[in-house]
Amino acid sequence: MSRRELLRQLPPGPRTPSLLNLVGLWKRPTACLERLRPYGKRATISVPFQPPFVVLWDPDELKELFTASPETVHPGEGARILEPILGSHSVILLDEGEHLQQRKLMLPAFHGEKMQRLTGLMTELTGRELDSWPVGGPFALHPRLQRLTLEIILRAVFGLEQGPRLDDLRETVTELLEFAESPVSILPGHIQNLVGRFGHFRRFDELAARVTGLIFEQIAERRAAGDGTHDDVLAMLLQARHEDQSPMSDEEVRDELMTALVAGHETTASQLAWAFELLARHPQIAERVRDGDEEYLMATIHEIMRCRPVLPNAEPRLTKQPIEIGGVRYPAGVMLLASIYLVHHDPEIYPEPYAFRPERFLGKQPGTYTWLPFGGGRRRCLGASFAMQEMKIVLREVLGRFALSPASAEPEVTGRRSITYSPSGGATLVLRPWVRTPPEVLVPAA
Repeated sequence: MSRRELLRQLPPGPRTPSLLNLVGLWKRPTACLERLRPYGKRATISVPFQPPFVVLWDPDELKELFTASPETVHPGEGARILEPILGSHSVILLDEGEHLQQRKLMLPAFHGEKMQRLTGLMTELTGRELDSWPVGGPFALHPRLQRLTLEIILRAVFGLEQGPRLDDLRETVTELLEFAESPVSILPGHIQNLVGRFGHFRRFDELAARVTGLIFEQIAERRAAGDGTHDDVLAMLLQARHEDQSPMSDEEVRDELMTALVAGHETTASQLAWAFELLARHPQIAERVRDGDEEYLMATIHEIMRCRPVLPNAEPRLTKQPIEIGGVRYPAGVMLLASIYLVHHDPEIYPEPYAFRPERFLGKQPGTYTWLPFGGGRRRCLGASFAMQEMKIVLREVLGRFALSPASAEPEVTGRRSITYSPSGGATLVLRPWVRTPPEVLVPAA
C-alpha cells in the first residue's frame, strides 16, 4: 500500500508538509500539539522518514491502545530512534515475548522498597550539589539539575564510587548526551548514521564506544568481586536470571544501565527544572510544600507532572496488524501515539488545565489513563518509583534552603531536547537563603 493510500484511511489532521511539521515539533512543540485539538480526540500528522503518526488523546481510546495485544502493536519498534544510544537489548526497544522476559528481569531492581533504601545516598548527593549553588543573582537551574540527576544515577544505578572511572564516565556521558540538543536525534537511526558521517556528529560513535568500555569495566569488576554487598541497581541486574537460570550478558546489562541513564537523567532534570520554575511563580504553594505536609507534597508533584509533562507522548506503537480503537480501524504500518500533553491539558478532564493547582490531587490518586507521565499499560516506566523518590528529596532539600524568585516577569516557554520538553531559559531563577520565621509570641497585656 502506498503512503498516499495509507493516509486516506487515517483520521484527518493538518495538511502541513512533513518537513515543516518536524521543524514545528522541534521549535514550537506545544503549539504544534495544540493545533490538533479542533480535529476531535485524534489527528494524523506526518514527519519525514517515518510512518504516518496518529495522535490519540481520548482516555478510553488510550486504554484500548495500552491494553492491545503485544503482537498487534509494537512500542519497541516505535522507539527505535533511541537504539544508537541505548543498544539493541534495551527493554524499551523490545517487543512481545522478549520484552516481557526482560521486564521480569528488571522489575526487582526497581522495586519501591529498594528505591527507599537509596534515600540516604540521594539526600547526600543533593546536599553536596546545593552547596555549590549561587545565591542573590540569576542563574539557570536546569544544567545544575542535570549534573545532580546524572550523579545520582551513576552512583545509585551504576554503583560507581568516587574515583577516576566515575569522573571519566561523568564527563563522557555528559558530552554524549549533548547530541540530544540536535534535531537529528529524533530522526530514525539510519538517517542519524548518515548525518553522523559529517561534522561534530562523527564524535558520537567515539563517545558511545568510550562509555561502553567504561561500563564493561565496571561490570567486570563487580562480577569478579561477587561479594553481594552492594545495594544498587547494577547489583540487582547481576543477580537476575533468565528462565534457564543463565545470567544477563554484559551487553544486556550495559544496555539496561544506559536505558536507566537516558530514561532517568534528562527527564528528571527537566521535570525538576519545571517544578522550580512553577514554584518560584507560586510562592504560596512553595510555602505550603515547605511546611512538610506529605500529602500536599505528593499532590504538588502530581500537578507539576500534569501541568508540565517532559515527555509529549508515551512510546509510539507501530501497528503490525490491523486494529480497531475507538471505532476507527487502523491498518498495519501506522504509528499510534498516546499524547500525554493533550490529555493533561484537556479541559474536559482537568478544568482550567493551564492553571497550576495541586489541590486537584488532594484526597485522590491520579487516573490511570488521565495522568500519564510514566506512560501506561505493560510499558509503564520501570523507574517511576526511583523518579518520584528523587523528586521528593530534591524538592524538600531545595525549598529547605532557598527562597525562589523568577528572574523575569514572563514564564519560560517550552523548549525541546531530543524527546523531552524543558524550560527554554533553563529555569533561570534567583535564590536567596531561606530561614524559618519563628512563630510570634503574644505577650499578655499588663
